[in-house]
Amino acid sequence: MRIPMEGENIQIHSYKHDGHLHRVWEDTTVLKATQKLVIVANDRVRVTESDGRSWITREPAICYFHSQAWFNVIGMLREDGIYYYCNISSPFICDDEALKYIDYDLDIKVYPDMTFQLLDEDEYERHRRQMNYPDVIDGILKKNVNQLIFWIRQRKGPFSAEFIDSWYERYLTYR
Repeated sequence: MRIPMEGENIQIHSYKHDGHLHRVWEDTTVLKATQKLVIVANDRVRVTESDGRSWITREPAICYFHSQAWFNVIGMLREDGIYYYCNISSPFICDDEALKYIDYDLDIKVYPDMTFQLLDEDEYERHRRQMNYPDVIDGILKKNVNQLIFWIRQRKGPFSAEFIDSWYERYLTYR
């Protein structure tokens, strides 16, 4: 696996379990990268959907990927606080093309007061049947939903009070 360089701009590619490309984020700046952890940031970046439609993100975001976690976390800096969007996903890989992961539909939205909401359970069930997610994957994903909720409640990792702010300050040095 290639480890991107700090300060390098990369793309992020999200796939579905059946292998088709789901979404691409352009021009994302690497803030930290090791074999186990990648932290990136972007602001007003183009996102292209699998159907070719594209849109621009509205606010700065710090994204956290871990090679042993079946989720990734996006912390979005908005005027009224930090919102998190957490994707239940495969662990990431990096190659010469992009940082890549499989999106498994389930998401958790976390509000600035750290309340949260599990989203897209119906989409997950539909895709689990359509794409034949193996039982072992289903079990791993459900376990990681619980792990992610534990992290949120404990303010662990990207949910700690200073995590997003400190990485955003680092990101500003690259702009």
